[in-house]
This record gives sequence, C-alpha cells and structure tokens, in this order.
Amino acid sequence: MPHLSTYVGLADHSERTLADSFRAVAQGHAREADVFHTCQLLAGWSDAHRERLATVVDRYGEDEVVEPERLHADGLAEVREGAVGLLRDLQDLHVLASLVQTTWTVVAQAAQGVRDRELLEIAQDAGVETSRQITWLDTRMKAAAPQALIVGPPS
Repeated sequence: MPHLSTYVGLADHSERTLADSFRAVAQGHAREADVFHTCQLLAGWSDAHRERLATVVDRYGEDEVVEPERLHADGLAEVREGAVGLLRDLQDLHVLASLVQTTWTVVAQAAQGVRDRELLEIAQDAGVETSRQITWLDTRMKAAAPQALIVGPPS
C-alpha cells in the first residue's frame, strides 16, 4: 500500500480546501442568501468527511499533497464581484468538488482492494455527498448564467 497514504492525504486536504472555498464564496456572496446558507451547509459536509477520515489517517498515514492548495490559491483565495463573479466562483468550486469526487472514487477502489470496510464506507458516503455538492453547483450555475451573461447589471 505504498501510495494509499498519498490518496488519503489528497482526500483530506482536498476536502479541507473545498470546505474553506465554500466558506469563502459564502462570505463573498453573502447578499445572495441561498448561496450564503447553502455554501455554509456544504462546507460542513466536507468538514464531516474529514472528521470521519481521521480514524483512517492513523492507519495508513497521510502524505503531503499540494494540488488542492494550488487550486485554492489560484481560484478561490478571493471571490469575484457581481453576477459574473458569482458564476466564475461557482465554476471554481465545481472544479475543486470534481477533484474531491474523483479522489473518493479512487480511494473507494483502493479500500475494496485492501478489504478495508471502514475506509470503503467513508469513501462511498463522502462520494455521494460530494455528488450532491456538485449537483447544487450545477443547478446554481444554471440559475446564475442568464442573469450574468444576458441581462447584466442593473443600470
């Protein structure tokens, strides 16, 4: 299992980055009540995934990975303003959530390979919730796109 710790670390760090990014978007677009409250809720889901994963980190270790932090720094260190800014921030969250989702898929496959039922359950449950995060992001981007791209700001 020489590389499982790499992906356990990637899952942990990616979830932390996703949670922090959801909170940044919530704060930056707080005037959009649904964005504020839903992003706070979804950040909590990522926090809970990390809490569950902590027991597994003790078993496999956690190699340091930098990919999610690089994405966070480049995409969501600061939120953008306005309707187009919200749309772009939601897209950035979607990219990060997709990284998290594929990471959980890979971890679930490895968990099956090593017959670790606890890790498999964590990865499957987190994968389902991450899919729900992505679904909300898809839906909210669809709602934001016409306003941002066609209507524009009020004059």
